[in-house]
Amino acid sequence: MKSFTFKILMLIVFILGYLIQLAYSQQNNTNTTKVSLSKTSTILEKIKVKKRLDVIILNAPVVYYVGSDDHKGFEYDLLKDYAQSMNLELNLTIVQTVKEALELTRRGIGDLTAASLSVNEERLKEFKFGPYFHSINETLICHNNLHKKGLIPTELNHLNALNITVGKHTSAAKTLKALKTKIDNFDFNTTTKFSTQELLKKVWKQKIDCTVTDTHIFSLSQRYYPELISTLTLTPKLYLGWILRKGDDSLNESLFRWLNKYERSGKMAELHNFYYGFLKIFDYYDTKVFSQRLKKRFPKYEKFFKAAGKKYNIPWIILAAQSYQESHWNPKAKSYTGVRGMMMLTNDTAKLLNVKNRLSVTQSIYGGAKYFDMMRKNFPENLEGKNLWAFTLAAYNVGLGHVYDAQKLAKKLNKNPYSWNDLKTVLPLLAQKKYYKNLKHGRARGNEPVHYVDAIQHYYDIMVKYELEKVAKK
Repeated sequence: MKSFTFKILMLIVFILGYLIQLAYSQQNNTNTTKVSLSKTSTILEKIKVKKRLDVIILNAPVVYYVGSDDHKGFEYDLLKDYAQSMNLELNLTIVQTVKEALELTRRGIGDLTAASLSVNEERLKEFKFGPYFHSINETLICHNNLHKKGLIPTELNHLNALNITVGKHTSAAKTLKALKTKIDNFDFNTTTKFSTQELLKKVWKQKIDCTVTDTHIFSLSQRYYPELISTLTLTPKLYLGWILRKGDDSLNESLFRWLNKYERSGKMAELHNFYYGFLKIFDYYDTKVFSQRLKKRFPKYEKFFKAAGKKYNIPWIILAAQSYQESHWNPKAKSYTGVRGMMMLTNDTAKLLNVKNRLSVTQSIYGGAKYFDMMRKNFPENLEGKNLWAFTLAAYNVGLGHVYDAQKLAKKLNKNPYSWNDLKTVLPLLAQKKYYKNLKHGRARGNEPVHYVDAIQHYYDIMVKYELEKVAKK
């Protein structure tokens, strides 16, 4: 009996031992599998697991910015379309300088960095680039008034007579540094204080002679600074790319396949045309051209502006002057941002206003008047007269949020937030990091609404005079 009992106990111990060993083995295999998965899981698989593409992105007109009605930017739209094709959320970490973008990249933050980065040997030594998506050249931008001084450069040796400033941590600085070894007595200035867009403005104000920028940046800026000209191309063709995190090539290969498909579909050409296809320089103060169009082009549209103005209680001449600034009274006008028609409505705004056809003269004019009225109603009753019209036009152009930001900043600067004369000095500050970093809607091309309102006021004054002359003749 004792012997039988002993055997039963031994059997139980054996079975328990086997079960414990089996459990341990299964746990060990599970851990091994987890470790194995961790080691073999690709960068793209990890992105799919978290269902999110983390992007370091530069706040700049050619990359990403907050427009009047939505987020925009060539690189932003590309990444947004890629993320949507992969069913991924696009998570942005917005930076204000290339230097900041590269610093975060070095720390391994995010999956990808988008900052209008040209691919060069120095960057390739440090970073891993994905597929290239755009080609550019670096070009010397100067004010056309240099013609009067005989200083417009036509060859590299002329650079030593110019006051040239570029961003310190830009590829333009590297380009000029290389040229410095080839040109006698040539030197240039660098700055960490001003962005490329701010340097272009300094050239336009003739505070410096020239700066260097990429051709696609100049294409967007030339509309607002028509006196600027591209003089010398300083580099051969360069390519723009996104910096990927080091590791396997899964994300790189995925982006490459998607970009090829995107390009073959024609969507890349559409996007490029959306941002860079409209290169016409607006003749803001060309009184002669405007007067000619006022007599020949405007009469067939006059009744529509008067009717829309009456419906929405807006002076019809303001609507007409605004339309000229927007489209030069061209019903088929299309800008570099894709807005279309007499009042240059975006697709989203047209949908909001129930405008079915942006190329319809009546729909566009009535839609623009309705949107104008919507913007106007967001301002308090104590804002009246020209101040009200100017604020409304600025909101129509740059977005209501940025106008609110400018008002908030005006208060901090002890300026009157309800005076256009004060606000027009504050709006340009929204392009400077030290001012916009603490504002709700971030960076804005604050010079644009100032130019916009000034131009419309100019056209308005001419039209008022023209109408008075017509009445006098009767």
